[in-house]
Amino acid sequence: MRQNPARRTALLDAAVEVLAREGSRGLTLRAVDTEAQVPKGTTTNYFAHRAELLAQVMTRIQERLTPDEGQLAATMQEKPSAELTATLLKQLHQRMRADRSSWLALMELRLEATRRPELHAELTRFFTAQLDGNIAFHLDSGLPGDRITVVLLYLAMLGLIIDDLTVPDLLAPYPIDQLIEEMTRRLLPSAQ
Repeated sequence: MRQNPARRTALLDAAVEVLAREGSRGLTLRAVDTEAQVPKGTTTNYFAHRAELLAQVMTRIQERLTPDEGQLAATMQEKPSAELTATLLKQLHQRMRADRSSWLALMELRLEATRRPELHAELTRFFTAQLDGNIAFHLDSGLPGDRITVVLLYLAMLGLIIDDLTVPDLLAPYPIDQLIEEMTRRLLPSAQ
């Protein structure tokens, strides 16, 4: 397998775009070559098969959606509070809107995982690590609430993001930032 990191990243980014636009059935090694505008067979030189590509796409999406360290550090200068939690959730939502393709690709992977046990196991590990990381960050930062609170915030934000990215007219009458503020106020014990 080839080891050019920049080319591998470009191929993974192309795979994210294909997944978001065409769905999992449209994701072929040849489609990635076309999207990345590389010679046919290039993706095959980097990924032995589609399953390997899918596994690495999850990691690439995580990289793309991870908050900027400088912005996060600046945000975390504030005192832990419900308001800070709402700010973090608003920033999460902004990242999702800014990289809509990554979120749509993740949703496609979720659907594909219902049909492929090996992907289901991999995706379960991936999302478990993500959720555990979010819980640890929240608790270690001294933000209000416990593990269950973080899971409830995760579930509420997941629903909000899915609707906002797939059927935005549904939430159009409700300002997203206000929904996030109200959700945070209602879910966090110190905000009541």
